Amino acid sequence: MAYAVRPLDASTWTAFAELVERNNGIFGGCWCLGFHPERGQRGSVRREIKEERVRSDRAHAALVLDDDGLVQGWCQYGSPEELPGIKHRREYDKDAPPLPDWRITCCYVDPKHRGQGIARAALGGALDQIARAGGGLVEAISEVTTGRESPARFLFSGTVELFEQFGFARGRQVGKHAWLVSRTVDPV
Repeated sequence: MAYAVRPLDASTWTAFAELVERNNGIFGGCWCLGFHPERGQRGSVRREIKEERVRSDRAHAALVLDDDGLVQGWCQYGSPEELPGIKHRREYDKDAPPLPDWRITCCYVDPKHRGQGIARAALGGALDQIARAGGGLVEAISEVTTGRESPARFLFSGTVELFEQFGFARGRQVGKHAWLVSRTVDPV
């Protein structure tokens, strides 16, 4: 199947919202706010907050659309100010790396479409969008999956192995299976 990758913005909001609603708000109603400053908000207000962030260009993601125009996955990225929340914060802060220009915090694929290259397309799309926005140092905290079973709900940030295929290098381990990975993206 061929996929189109488009940025999350006002023109794609409705398609993004349909995916989130189709999947019960994603992870019990997260609306992909878990890394934004408003991450502590609960309930239906999360949708409104995310929409306001998107419409004011304060939320970024690469959306992957199928042949029917339905969003089947995304990769969220943003500046550290846009996405101050990170996994394994305590361990991360023990030997904090240089502040990145960008963070990739969430890669999500509709459960019915996993294993079809959507996460790969989303991550590639996010890196392309970062390059067009000026590039710079990009970091993510991701999970190693080689040699172990790992439930998909723990892989919302993608796998270390996927990031490595895109040129990311492991910096240091910050959790039992979690690694800080980074790379520099050249501007285009």
